[in-house]
Amino acid sequence: MSLPLLRPPAAATVDPYALGREGLRELLADQPAFRAEQVHRWLVRGVDDPAAMTDLPLELRQRLTELLDPPPKILRRSTADDGLTHKVLLQMSSGEAVESVLMLYPRRDHRAKPRATVCISTQAGCAMGCPFCATGQAGFRGQLGLGEVVRQVTVMQRLLQDDDVAPATSARSQERTADVPDHVTNVVFMGMGEPLANLATTVAAVRWLHDDFGLSARSITVSTVGLVPGIRRLTKLGLPITLAVSLHAPNDELRDLLVPVNRQHPLAELLAASHDYLLATGRRLTFEYVLIGGINDARRHAEQLAELVGSVPQVHVNLIPMNPTPAVPWRAPGRDVQEAFAAVLTGAGISTTIRRNRGGEIDAACGQLYADYAVASGRMLPSAVGAADRVQRSAAADDPRAGRGQPSSPGPMRR
Repeated sequence: MSLPLLRPPAAATVDPYALGREGLRELLADQPAFRAEQVHRWLVRGVDDPAAMTDLPLELRQRLTELLDPPPKILRRSTADDGLTHKVLLQMSSGEAVESVLMLYPRRDHRAKPRATVCISTQAGCAMGCPFCATGQAGFRGQLGLGEVVRQVTVMQRLLQDDDVAPATSARSQERTADVPDHVTNVVFMGMGEPLANLATTVAAVRWLHDDFGLSARSITVSTVGLVPGIRRLTKLGLPITLAVSLHAPNDELRDLLVPVNRQHPLAELLAASHDYLLATGRRLTFEYVLIGGINDARRHAEQLAELVGSVPQVHVNLIPMNPTPAVPWRAPGRDVQEAFAAVLTGAGISTTIRRNRGGEIDAACGQLYADYAVASGRMLPSAVGAADRVQRSAAADDPRAGRGQPSSPGPMRR
């Protein structure tokens, strides 16, 4: 006897992650009550192909295959850093391709816990228009749904649990990969797109990662270029997740050019919203600052940045050497310039780090893997050259020395 239809057939499949427990119970209303919980457990484990849900009856698995969005397809996968960095380009059921990165951090000593951090995307492309960003050069192609966001985490969870990470290739790498988690421990919303421009999905994904997947709120970081209404919404969310604000400039004049959304939400408004978030959650604020040679890396910029954020308690500044992007001739400043910039901040009592870039040999910056794939597929990418030229002219007007000679040592990855 064949299994009856679980619901009337529809032209489109449904996102199993967006259904949640209640939606799964409705979908499986004609089944024993425990079936919905079985499916939910598989989804949390990263098994989103009904054919692999082996404790379900075969006919039910076949029916679910017809009803649910199919798993994402891995278009490309690259590995770097002796198997500690894994980047995948995933094609979702919508047809869009998005990037996510798994970064493994082995235990350094008996006190530090090993981590497996996944950097996820919330949009296909990005509309924020920052001229130094590889994702922005690909243009904005659409919002991701809840399943398309959380499946980036579950894909990595499955790779970890299946031991499907790149094998160690040397004695040194064997030692380094011997003590890494077999599950995702941290998630950062720092991939393609602006999370707070897809606010409802970002909030739903944070809730799913916390309530269903079981991550501590303190293990979740949401990054934003400064969409103040979204920050206000996160403040009301009631979860002490970490907020990372991408500044990239210490004054409104330069930031208007580097981060165009600053024209709607200038620094004073952004800093006020960020400070309110800190007061509401008690979580330390992180400010991200991409260092671009000859553009925003002078001592005066460091001094302005120290004055800007120095009055905010529990603040940390991440200095990120810029990743080279195809359409813009900018590079990261040399290591000596990076360290001099950091010294100004630490001298002002501000906790500061220079981000250690990973994944250089696999183009692991946000948008770079997609850009390579798109070009190889014969697609044209929008260019950021015009915006970069405007910034370059502004920098030259501010300081005649700006832009003369690009420093070496470009940083391969913005994370």
